Amino acid sequence: MEGSPVLLYGEAEGMVQSLQSFPLRETGSGGWFRQHEYMEKLNMQSILNASSGQEEIIKDLLVTHGKIPTLIRELISVEIWKMKVFPVLCQLQDFHPRSTFPLYMVIHHEATIINLLETIFYHKDVCESTEDLALDLTDYCHRKLIALVSRSSAGIPGQDRMLPAAASETSSLEDLKQQAEALEFDIAVKCISVLRYITDHTDSLPLSVTTRLLNTHNLPCVLVELLQNCPWSRRIKGQLQKYESGRWVSVPAEDQQKMTKLDGQVWISLYNLLLRPECQQKYNINNFIKGQLVKLRSFLTDVLVDQLPHLVELQRFLSHLSVSEPAPPQKGLILEQVPEVWDAIVRENSGKWKAIAKHQVKNAFSPSEEDLHQQAQRWAQTYSMDVMETLVPDKPKCGSCGSEASKRCSRCQSEWYCSRLYNTETTHRSCVHDSILSLRQCQVQHWEKHKKSCDLVSDAMKKLKEER
Repeated sequence: MEGSPVLLYGEAEGMVQSLQSFPLRETGSGGWFRQHEYMEKLNMQSILNASSGQEEIIKDLLVTHGKIPTLIRELISVEIWKMKVFPVLCQLQDFHPRSTFPLYMVIHHEATIINLLETIFYHKDVCESTEDLALDLTDYCHRKLIALVSRSSAGIPGQDRMLPAAASETSSLEDLKQQAEALEFDIAVKCISVLRYITDHTDSLPLSVTTRLLNTHNLPCVLVELLQNCPWSRRIKGQLQKYESGRWVSVPAEDQQKMTKLDGQVWISLYNLLLRPECQQKYNINNFIKGQLVKLRSFLTDVLVDQLPHLVELQRFLSHLSVSEPAPPQKGLILEQVPEVWDAIVRENSGKWKAIAKHQVKNAFSPSEEDLHQQAQRWAQTYSMDVMETLVPDKPKCGSCGSEASKRCSRCQSEWYCSRLYNTETTHRSCVHDSILSLRQCQVQHWEKHKKSCDLVSDAMKKLKEER
């Protein structure tokens, strides 16, 4: 990994310096997509640096140039676009895009930014550099957690981020909606980590952040609901699976009591919010909140506490809370900041959602064949296969059936398919013939759906080689 950086220092600095906030109407424009490519590269480089223990230059550049607030504004802007513009756009009668990939890039933009923030927010200087927008980021993460709790309470399981091929009668826009829903789960679990890092540094953030976490949003009670519903755990045909490192993995019986990273992030957040001195001074615990918090005692088993010894202090706190009366609420005049980004964007664009959708259909999401080829060329440069395989934690999956894959499409090298290897020296010719048919079956069935993107990527790769 160390030998194949995504960006050189000068390139990274130039990209960071160019980051800016775009009006909602300009989402999907040429300049917006150029910035999206920059953010993808910055995100990939940040992950490579953090995972290999290198100096985190992307984090340092973002802090030095004051770009953390820009990331937060862009994060909330694309969230609003997905809620207000995307549904309108999908309902337009005359919108039949040649390719939905530009739309998917906009939808994926939110996941890219929150992933970058999750990677760098561990550091205190990043939290401090959010300036007044720490409140906006706190509200954003709270919205995602509330949606996650609602879905899990309703019995809606977490979806795989990479969906299997949809049924042939499903339209591309409907498929895109399903992909957007699958991304929402991944975004929400990353927000758990971001909130945990915010709670680590409440003593360095404005007092309004602590007040908002505890009394406005009552985050401890939200975290109790998360632990009760445990949306990062599911059973498929009786097999326990847990969501780790962006994917669902089967858990053997001997490891089912083992704490996952997400479990740990929730418990550390609760520890911070309930035991840090600045939080204890602010949290108004009434009888309802007391009843919710005491539910945590049933989760604090010896096995859990052995894995995270700091929880002994939380255990003592809850034992004391269960036999004591809540303190009376604090009275007095309280002046605090309020988040402004969401309200400002909605206020600026209220009543214009359909006009914005039509503008973007005409100017951004109905590209010509030539435009698609140019975009594919840029995407091929952004998503280097070698780098992407370094970042992906699990083995590739077949684009048709979802099984483990070992063969790529020979033309574009971007799609994977399963294969079954036979020893031709000891296998009858008929069996070999059957295995070849099996190998080809998934690729042939998937070809109609894959053809357009295959043409775009392979042509783009060919042009890149010619230019070199």
